Amino acid sequence: MVPGYWGGMEKRVLLIVGGGVAAYKALELVRLLRKANIAVRPILTASGAKFITPLSLAALAEDKVYTELFDLTAEAEMGHIQLSRSADLVVVAPATANLMARAAHGIADDLATTTLLATDKPVLMAPAMNVRMWEHPATQRNLKTLKGDGVRIVGPDEGAMACGEFGAGRLAEPQAIFDAIIAALQGDPAAPLAGKRALVTAGPTEEPLDPVRVITNRSSGRQGYGIAGALAMLGADVTLVSGPTALPTPAGVKRIDVVTAEEMYKASMEVARAGEVLDIGVFVAAVADWRPDEAFGVKLKKGHAGPPTITLVENKDILATIAGLKKRRPRLVVGFAAETNDVEAHARTKLARKGCDWIIANDVTEKGVMGGDENAVLLITAKSVERWERADKSLVSAKIAGRIAEALT
Repeated sequence: MVPGYWGGMEKRVLLIVGGGVAAYKALELVRLLRKANIAVRPILTASGAKFITPLSLAALAEDKVYTELFDLTAEAEMGHIQLSRSADLVVVAPATANLMARAAHGIADDLATTTLLATDKPVLMAPAMNVRMWEHPATQRNLKTLKGDGVRIVGPDEGAMACGEFGAGRLAEPQAIFDAIIAALQGDPAAPLAGKRALVTAGPTEEPLDPVRVITNRSSGRQGYGIAGALAMLGADVTLVSGPTALPTPAGVKRIDVVTAEEMYKASMEVARAGEVLDIGVFVAAVADWRPDEAFGVKLKKGHAGPPTITLVENKDILATIAGLKKRRPRLVVGFAAETNDVEAHARTKLARKGCDWIIANDVTEKGVMGGDENAVLLITAKSVERWERADKSLVSAKIAGRIAEALT
């Protein structure tokens, strides 16, 4: 839990779970929301209950699960009108073709659709269905209607489906839906970063010793991916240059995959020099400082001569290079400092040495930080230092994106 992140007020989400195999992902979404101290009140449709149980949903949400429109107890205690207005945000995940169609046409024939018709709160839908259903003109008309009504949409993703087909229609990953929820809860009707270009680097790099072995680090890429997604949710045109990770691309983000520090440098410079001048550069990637001068062409074997001698050479400095650009320097350059001791002192030195505007520093010796789900950071500028309490990396990402928006608007 992250008590107090929302200024002492617990945010509330009303989660409508539709039918379909993807309903199981709603359980992970609830876990992410509760971990972030966001209250979840679930509505489980009759079709959704074919795939997950009210008991499992209630256990994770730590709240009652609502299923029936004509439930005398529920109506006496709360009523569907109050239920529809008791949250800060209404989320539908998965949003089936049927749910989207009924919502688009104002049909209210069960608790879920009646709630959607009665709510006066923002609505976020995460569609999930067969690719043919998603591409059908009727679904696309309904999607256009829902967007016109102000409904936010996250996903769907493209990939293999339970029905054996491949294409768009997969439910967005729980982390992507969570990120969209955080952006919606921040309250961003005007998309403050609309029209802004952003470059984000994320993940580790791998420097080959031979065809099998590499020099790398424990970075998972979660913080960088979270920031890229959060900036996109605030309207920015985001390009993510990523080292090797197993993470899905955040919604609305263009991704360039690289492996080595040299490849990341070249890709980042190409983005910085292409098109309009960058507004935002956020350099989160854990880039290798050094690489072997020469990679062996075959796998190194143990031998009587002992271990090989490996000469290291310094990699190019992506952050310092882009921060030092004269004509195409981003308006705001943010660097990251993963430290193991004297965090603030080292970060201040890095801020001056690299020429960036902000340094976001953390102590990677803390359990669960590097490669984990949480982070505790310092935001350091030339004039100030802010210490942020430990929180889920998605929440840290949203807060960083919000501060970037404040700085540029």
